[in-house]
Amino acid sequence: MSELIRKDASELSGLLESREVSAVEVAQAHLDRIADVDGAVRAFLHVDTEGALNAAKNVDAKRAAGEKLGALAGVPLGLKDILATKGLPTTVGSKMLENWIPPYDATVVTRMREAGIVILGKTNMDEFAMGSSTEHSAFGPTHNPWDLERIPGGSGGGSSACLAAFEAPLAIGTDTGGSIRQPAAVTGTVGVKPTYGGVSRYGAVALASSLDQIGPCGRTVLDTALLHEVIAGFDSMDQTSINAPVPAVVEAAKRGDIKGMKIGVVRELGGEGYQAGVRQRFDEAVVVLQSLGAEIVEVSCPSFDYALAAYYLILPSECSSNLAKFDGIRFGLRVGDDGSRSVEQVMSQTRAEGFGDEVIRRIMLGTYALSAGYYDAYYGQAQKIRTLIAQDFAKAFSQVDVLISPTAPTTAFKIGEKLDDPLAMYLNDVATIPVNLAGLPGMSLPIGLAPEDNLPVGLQIMAPAMADDRLYNVGAALERALVAQWGAPILSSMAGV
Repeated sequence: MSELIRKDASELSGLLESREVSAVEVAQAHLDRIADVDGAVRAFLHVDTEGALNAAKNVDAKRAAGEKLGALAGVPLGLKDILATKGLPTTVGSKMLENWIPPYDATVVTRMREAGIVILGKTNMDEFAMGSSTEHSAFGPTHNPWDLERIPGGSGGGSSACLAAFEAPLAIGTDTGGSIRQPAAVTGTVGVKPTYGGVSRYGAVALASSLDQIGPCGRTVLDTALLHEVIAGFDSMDQTSINAPVPAVVEAAKRGDIKGMKIGVVRELGGEGYQAGVRQRFDEAVVVLQSLGAEIVEVSCPSFDYALAAYYLILPSECSSNLAKFDGIRFGLRVGDDGSRSVEQVMSQTRAEGFGDEVIRRIMLGTYALSAGYYDAYYGQAQKIRTLIAQDFAKAFSQVDVLISPTAPTTAFKIGEKLDDPLAMYLNDVATIPVNLAGLPGMSLPIGLAPEDNLPVGLQIMAPAMADDRLYNVGAALERALVAQWGAPILSSMAGV
């Protein structure tokens, strides 16, 4: 195994800048790693070997010519297959878009290419980002590198798994209700959902437009901050994009000083239903934060108890609307069109064969919630809960600088264990959903292994809108203290692939 794949993005950046290694060498090492282990992990849906090596050669040529390059120029990355990439498949984990080759790049992809980041390929995901386990991908599940019989989280399990398996040092995910943070928690990696509007969504296939957010994933807090800085910022192509300076996330990650900060522990996120080992590691992390000079305050956000129910009305409603265009006539797959059938028959057969069970379930829920006579009772009421959740956050942030909770209530469960129980699956996002409903930034970082099963546990940090730098400040301080305590990064103890 090449030692290069064990290097973090910031370490690779230093080696590349000093020309101790070339971008081609770094890319090839990671492509070789993918070839060695991805048959078991299945993090990638498409590996772009030629494109990655050409991008790496371009970086090397620019560096040799003396051009000033970005900090991540030549560093490889796995890209969630929900973002349009010119000339490459973008399937969104669905048969509906199995053969779609976009003619354009998403804004985030354009910014990464301009920064010299080397895109290795497209990572697996739950179909149209609906799921918490990556088992709902039309192309088969991704496996957790810690234990190949377990899930890597979802919907962005491919992005988190490629990091944990050392197939890439960086990845991009999207987070609608926890799809960056929950996978990070169960794979021992770092994932950030930026402030809603802080990173352009142009070119991302929409699930729920008021909730979706693209964000950075890495193996360290600093690496994630470096990627955040590349992809963030105003974009006129996204009407929800915030026209304001990007928070100083890299500076905050390098500072990592929390003396005098007030950190709130959310009472409603961590009680019944949380695995004992998850609670134990969380409580220990709170003690570490206190030892670093932070003041710990218990905070109550009572409306959070209704967040899951509100979310599973708002998300399906928006999903029902956004996915209506995939009908066999306008976009995507078309089946049953033999010239003798009506438009309605073709649409019905296309959607039945093109969408998987979970997507169909959520479309049905959303269509019902938006139907005449039920709109006010369901969707309207859910939006009122959303307002109450935002008010709870506002009240909490008048008392503290950041909030914390466990990221996920349990460690990674066995593949197939919850597949037939949608409610049990939905409960995996109970701690992450409030952040999306309020449009706030959140981070998950590893805080140890649960004693029951020796699997990773994540801690979630939440901050006010456009205060993403606070996530990195607190995350870096905690990460540094924990790594010093463990003697090595958590992934070094992984016994999997």
